[in-house]
Amino acid sequence: MQNGGSWTTLIDGEVGLNNFNRNGDANWTAVEGAIQATSGSGSSHLVTKREYDNFIIRAEFWSSDDGNSGIHMRCSEPSRLSSSSCYEVNIFDQREDPRYGTGAIVNVAEIPEPRPKSGGKWSTMEITANGDHLVVIFNGMKTVDVRDSTHSKGVFGLQWGRGTIKFRKLEVREL
Repeated sequence: MQNGGSWTTLIDGEVGLNNFNRNGDANWTAVEGAIQATSGSGSSHLVTKREYDNFIIRAEFWSSDDGNSGIHMRCSEPSRLSSSSCYEVNIFDQREDPRYGTGAIVNVAEIPEPRPKSGGKWSTMEITANGDHLVVIFNGMKTVDVRDSTHSKGVFGLQWGRGTIKFRKLEVREL
């Protein structure tokens, strides 16, 4: 891995909503030391205002047991974030197909057994995208280490799909 620039903080407690564009109607608000969403009508995102290609994302988040969220990255279409137009690092303990649950990259890299869970507690996620090399570390455990060149550059987004999701820290460092 190459050494890159310094860390840029996008969310720090209740500060940071202004660093994102909204996509969808989730009720993203700054409350209780975090940026959170608890309702909406379908999948919604907070989308970065600029694109990234090679980077590390560090996130601290809390998800309800029934939460459906994720971090979409390298999205080439900022108005349409999905697991087919971006990489989706999932935060979804109750996903019908658990192979792509919390800590997996949907349709790219399954998570190993025992499958990690995030519901009801603060968790950390570190995501590295360096060329075609993608690594996900969830609560200190490497859940993904894969090579895939489907998506090379784009915005990233924080998803709300169901339940409650809170982000209290989000940093990015370009490589």
